[in-house]
Amino acid sequence: MIETTSGNRVEIAKLILVPSLITLGVTILRVVGELQNWSPILFGKGAGGGGAIVGIAWLAPIFGIYFALKLSGTGAGPAKLGKTFALWGLGLLLLVSGGYLLFSAQFASLAKTVAGFSLMAATVVVQLWGWPSLTKVLVAYGYAARIPVLIVVFLAFRGSWGTHYDALPPGYESKGFASDFIGFGVLPQMILWIAFTVLAGTLFGAVAAAIATRRKPAAQPAA
Repeated sequence: MIETTSGNRVEIAKLILVPSLITLGVTILRVVGELQNWSPILFGKGAGGGGAIVGIAWLAPIFGIYFALKLSGTGAGPAKLGKTFALWGLGLLLLVSGGYLLFSAQFASLAKTVAGFSLMAATVVVQLWGWPSLTKVLVAYGYAARIPVLIVVFLAFRGSWGTHYDALPPGYESKGFASDFIGFGVLPQMILWIAFTVLAGTLFGAVAAAIATRRKPAAQPAA
């Protein structure tokens, strides 16, 4: 539940319901497409998804705009958009730094791996200081989107599906189901992709809110 400046309340569950169902539908389509060996351009099987056209990552900025405009319309906008953008920049720096540590560690260094995912988690925390209501909604949507994916990843690793859900990075030797699932399923889905969802949604949402704010006075009739 989010309290607005106008005294209204916004129920997060209701706000993310339809976007979450749409996202689930895309996830199911992606699973079916990969298992049926449909177009690799649409349904890439490479580790990480390979930038395939059919995927839920593309939905984060779209729903970020939707959530931002909905929140702004109910009085739950940011106190200062400038602060939101500044903290988004800091969040991006944290995410990139965390990604660099993970890439350089390749899970061979526990310290770097922990530090990398910690920086990614900090990305989300930082956004709470910029536009807290939007961050909370994006986090809720992120987990609603990614928990079903994590279930798919679990099944894919168990069944050796040969999809991007159970694909390992080139040159990486499997260390067994538990290690592979945690390292390439749980941690990325529950931390990395949540941070991505929050950052992507915040950027596009804040831009949409800024545009809507500038247009609002212009739309009012002259006195």
